[in-house]
Amino acid sequence: MTPAEAAFAAVDLGASSGRVMLGRVGPDRLDLQQVNRFRNGPVTLPDGLYWDVLGLHQDVLEGLRDAARKAPYLAGVGIDTWAVDYGLVRRDGQLVGNPRHYRDPRTAPVIDAVHRRVPADALYAANGLQHLAFNTIYQFAAEPALAPDVQALLIPDLLGYWLTGRRVTEQTNASTTGLLNAVTGDWDTGLFEALGLRPGLLPPVLAPGSVVGELTEAVRAETGITRPVTVTTVGSHDTASAVVGVPATGPNHAYISCGTWGLVGVELERPVLTDQSRAANFTNERGIDGTIRYLRNVMGLWILSETLRTWRLRGRTGTLPELLEKAALVPAGGPTFDPDAPEFLAPGDMAARIGEVLRRSGQRVPQTQPEIVRCILDSLAVTFAARIRDAARLSGEPVEMVHVVGGGAQNRLLCQLIADASGLPVVAGPVEATALGNVLVQARTHGTLTGDRWALRELLRRTVELHTYQPRSVVAAARG
Repeated sequence: MTPAEAAFAAVDLGASSGRVMLGRVGPDRLDLQQVNRFRNGPVTLPDGLYWDVLGLHQDVLEGLRDAARKAPYLAGVGIDTWAVDYGLVRRDGQLVGNPRHYRDPRTAPVIDAVHRRVPADALYAANGLQHLAFNTIYQFAAEPALAPDVQALLIPDLLGYWLTGRRVTEQTNASTTGLLNAVTGDWDTGLFEALGLRPGLLPPVLAPGSVVGELTEAVRAETGITRPVTVTTVGSHDTASAVVGVPATGPNHAYISCGTWGLVGVELERPVLTDQSRAANFTNERGIDGTIRYLRNVMGLWILSETLRTWRLRGRTGTLPELLEKAALVPAGGPTFDPDAPEFLAPGDMAARIGEVLRRSGQRVPQTQPEIVRCILDSLAVTFAARIRDAARLSGEPVEMVHVVGGGAQNRLLCQLIADASGLPVVAGPVEATALGNVLVQARTHGTLTGDRWALRELLRRTVELHTYQPRSVVAAARG
């Protein structure tokens, strides 16, 4: 590498897998190399679902060890993960059990109690957050007790604490807790008081692109890193990093960060806190540079992956590429369902649940594997398109193009169906938007790159492969 270039480790943890990526960055260079990949997922115990965060910590250390071997000049580390979940840590640093998984049903009985303290409309006016049963405020309400010497560290901040010894709450992830004020971008002390939560339950908020600290001597000894390495707050909510990795040229676009979840929205300068926005269940989450990620959560490819997992357990054959090829031949206009229906939140037999939902709505139930796959993708595409129209209508921002990033960008059939359903061009890629966004923010904080988010995206466009899908109805009309 030249003196103007640097290397950064992006710790990118998703709900079903994690990896450590090595990014090399310069004024005209941006490339990624996977150095460690490991499984992740819910651990089922008799009392509910948990995360194996201790195992994840060891996997992260192993990944940093591999990254340092490949790049002895490693300059920094950034961590992004899923949102809302946390570990409880005592004042002396002791972890109080493994963190609960957001799909655990423990919050269902406490939601009404939370809303008796702060009505749903007042809650939205303060935090601008989409109502989801697993939001952190409901998880806190479901805790048996929160001892006075305990702090809650969101998952990326917990891992960062173990690397640096410093406790912070990164802002983009803080905005998913339900306790961050949507306007000020800091903790809403009125909500803490109304909900009976200690002000110090969560550490101070730190903006993305801030230096947390350096790797501790113990971590450096464990990983074989011989020089100081800085840990930076990136967009630690993985969607925030993914949105940095959207290769847009201007503001009139929508994005779909498509993986286990489908996050569908637009990038704004200020939150939308209207009654119409609350009724549509749109969320105002923080992005880099003071932006707002105005979006809706859609269940996403979780439904497809669970369907495939169930089929594999039952010995049914067929790889995903084969099934997608056959699903593309299924005629359009088939049955669709609401992927956000509560039936699809928990793990299980998705094909059976889809059949039941379709029967209740009086639609034909698909019978073959390709028909079921096509039904899932049609349902996602129609829902994504509807949420894009909602985002434009509620925010007043026109949408002329859709960017699909993340794993869903590899699904050519899904991308084409989104273009067809929305009537808009779809630009697919990069697949590694989250890790790229993570690395870009680190590089700017380090001084390797300069400029605003558009400057970061310009480098992205010059260095990644993109594919554009035109709506087939538009194409057909143009051909006359």
